Amino acid sequence: MKRILTHLFESKTFTKEEAYEILTNITSGKYNSSQMAAFMTAYCMRNITVEELAGFRDAMLDLCLKIDFKDYKLIDLCGTGGDGKNTFNISTLASFVVAGAGYQVAKHGNYGVSSGCGSSNVMEFLGYRFTNEPGEIYRSLDEAGICFLHAPLFHPAMKTVAPIRKELGVKTFFNMLGPLVNPAEPIYQSVGVFSLELARLYGYLYQKTNKRYSILHAFDGYDEISLTGDFKVIGNKGEQYVSLESIGFDKVRANEINGGETIEEAARIFMDVLNGTASFAQKNVVLCNAAIAIQTICPSKSFADCYYEAEASLLSKKALLSFNRLVKKEKAIY
Repeated sequence: MKRILTHLFESKTFTKEEAYEILTNITSGKYNSSQMAAFMTAYCMRNITVEELAGFRDAMLDLCLKIDFKDYKLIDLCGTGGDGKNTFNISTLASFVVAGAGYQVAKHGNYGVSSGCGSSNVMEFLGYRFTNEPGEIYRSLDEAGICFLHAPLFHPAMKTVAPIRKELGVKTFFNMLGPLVNPAEPIYQSVGVFSLELARLYGYLYQKTNKRYSILHAFDGYDEISLTGDFKVIGNKGEQYVSLESIGFDKVRANEINGGETIEEAARIFMDVLNGTASFAQKNVVLCNAAIAIQTICPSKSFADCYYEAEASLLSKKALLSFNRLVKKEKAIY
């Protein structure tokens, strides 16, 4: 590791193969906690390259627990996190909206590291029991239209680095990896990233795959469509600048989409959205992100049509039904 750290501190980069080997060694416990912390911190101070990101991604996917999803056409709605904005769980809620609209979702999630409440935090609080048992995963998809893949159950590398990430409390390159290493390897991906530079890195990687994808970045720093300002979408047909005016929405204030200070607050907002009692801003942010996901699957549909499809899922309580079926509840907690 001393050689690796020296290489990083001299602002040198790794090849895809070298990055693959490093992450494999991290997974096997070859390095101690101090060395891994130094390695992750170095990437907080210098930009990651496409080759490095690809090597880390490939190692994570090769080492992850495999489940056969060939009978499903899946989409993942996932953000990198690390934007420091403390929004409520927008992409997770949008996932249930998309599932309620009749599409199959493989939601990849984890506990919050740089934010207080990640998707796994809120799902666990609301009664979902994490699993990596194939039969239960298939049941979820067949009955609820969605499965939830808790990253530590599928990625051994997460177990090794999770305590270090938690102690650091800042975004690391593992934030960048999250949406890239969904063990279901979905053919559709709607992913939000915390910087425009990372959005373009993702674009380079996805161009070399068979995925149909939408990469989202709000210009004021959010890793999702926040409706606090204009945003960019990078997809199979290139980059698109999207103004709020062009999609018919007014600007919302940052505090209107805040996720609260505790998991309990985040969970209450979560259920308010599904139950139809959320604020206008909260509902619209979720629906816009769901609409982009639906449009990723069905590119011939307009954004407006996809939004109305998402809205129908939410208003008819089909999104809520999807949630209740996933967590095996007769009715919502709140």
